[in-house]
Amino acid sequence: MATVSSLPVPAFLAADPGAALPSATILRFPPNFVRQLSTKARRNCSNIGVAQIVAAAWSDRPAGPFHSGGGSRVRGVSSHAAAASTAASAAAAPEVGAVPNAKLGQPSAAALAEQALLGSDASLAVHAGERLGRRIATDAITTPVVNTSAYWFNNSQELIDFKEGRHASFEYGRYGNPTTEALEKKMSALEKAESTVFVASGMYASVAMLSALVPAGGHIVTTTDCYRKTRIYMETELPKRGISMTVIRPADMDALQNALDNNNVSLFFTETPTNPFLRCIDIELVSNMCHSKGALLCIDSTFASPINQKALTLGADLVVHSATKYIAGHNDVIGGCISGRDELVSKVRIYHHVVGGVLNPNAAYLILRGMKTLHLRVQCQNNTALRMAQFLEEHPKVARVYYPGLPSHPEHHIAKSQMTGFGGVVSFEVAGDFDATRKFIDSVKIPYQAPSFGGCESIIDQPAIMSYWDSKEQRDIYGIKDNLIRFSIGVEDFEDLKNDVVQALNKI
Repeated sequence: MATVSSLPVPAFLAADPGAALPSATILRFPPNFVRQLSTKARRNCSNIGVAQIVAAAWSDRPAGPFHSGGGSRVRGVSSHAAAASTAASAAAAPEVGAVPNAKLGQPSAAALAEQALLGSDASLAVHAGERLGRRIATDAITTPVVNTSAYWFNNSQELIDFKEGRHASFEYGRYGNPTTEALEKKMSALEKAESTVFVASGMYASVAMLSALVPAGGHIVTTTDCYRKTRIYMETELPKRGISMTVIRPADMDALQNALDNNNVSLFFTETPTNPFLRCIDIELVSNMCHSKGALLCIDSTFASPINQKALTLGADLVVHSATKYIAGHNDVIGGCISGRDELVSKVRIYHHVVGGVLNPNAAYLILRGMKTLHLRVQCQNNTALRMAQFLEEHPKVARVYYPGLPSHPEHHIAKSQMTGFGGVVSFEVAGDFDATRKFIDSVKIPYQAPSFGGCESIIDQPAIMSYWDSKEQRDIYGIKDNLIRFSIGVEDFEDLKNDVVQALNKI
């Protein structure tokens, strides 16, 4: 940033640049200086977040500093430069986002105000974590990207105050970032959670949760129908810590009760809906079963999203998401998160701080941006997927459809009771063999053939190739037939997608 030559430098500072300003000294800037600085910063600074923060710090209107607490300083800007604009407001009211000595699990004043103001998922998806309580002082509507690996302190006492909880700040990039913090607040608001931690991927979210909460020698229960890499991790890595596992079919509550009765179960970890058959677990029922035996319940709610299902309100202890899917929603970023009671999420956070797997602040920004349209995208995908499932179920070249919104689905009654929408993924089996299914996949023109789901673009795949090509035995065990297709509906027009599916079915 260019040096501002019009500002006189006091003689004592010229002699000693490190000298402190007298308390009576007030730095005055030329008229329109802040606006000019902001404009130049936007034009020349590669990180618009830094530019906005600096501009806001030097404005003469009261604003809560990005760096909370003691020194009343914006990161990267002298505390003396910020003092004149913040002293009056600091005396009048507590700073937004600064919660020294706050008790764990208790919402801040900003969080309570946000809950009163934002009553729907639509508003929460847009504003939660950003409209109120954002620590970054800036005029920008969007939350800036704070690209830094570390944060600095005025003096040792400020650092000690931070360590002992009297000063709210950040310390090191692996332990927290203001951009990521805004994202975590938004997710907590949507999931009705006390706390959320975001990490580098959905898979790592599952690994961190299991590593932090299941003790060595513990026992977990999971389901046959699930993301294959999660199963591989459980089968290959958990035994190294002496952790044993019972695998049940999603609807087999007798098997769950038997596992709880005959093992010291630490955790039941299941998806609902599951991948790829979209089986649904009665969250309230299994939470009661688990809690009666002292076990935790963690729900992977990736296929539902917090718009369609809020597992914590139904009794789950934790919710895991691959934020890569519906949460971000644009097939352009990888991330994951764990939400739940602060008591439990804090244990995952501590493990995460040690091991790593940090979400890059640029990825956090992309997820924040994607979440602003989460409710719109999911509602559109719910509607189109239901219509597509109904259409496919009536088509003579389709042998079976798996979708919880259909009365033919074995857990349709459960889905209706605990979901507000049935999701954007439809799995189905064509009336044909492996080659006919591959021909259908190769004939569609709109969906991409890819391994993900939940984005704006429709995606389609043949699990026998995409996920299980290396193991015919695993396909047989878990019911992955050669003619199974997983179809993730995007936000395209239903008629366009239907016509594309029809022309592809006509070719087999």
